[in-house]
Amino acid sequence: MNKFLFFAFQLIFALGYAQKPTEVPKPSERPIDITDPADIIIYIILPLCAVVFFLIWRSKRKKRKE
Repeated sequence: MNKFLFFAFQLIFALGYAQKPTEVPKPSERPIDITDPADIIIYIILPLCAVVFFLIWRSKRKKRKE
């Protein structure tokens, strides 16, 4: 039983260490800059367009079923 626990702890440690990303960029600590036009387009306008297009597509799909 003692050898099993030792092996289990080593396996858990090795798997946990293998999951640590090294080459992945870290997230930014600064908030989104609303004065930058690129940030406004990426974080506000594009998601709104996606939601609007989805709602239009869904309503057209419902009308076809009827």
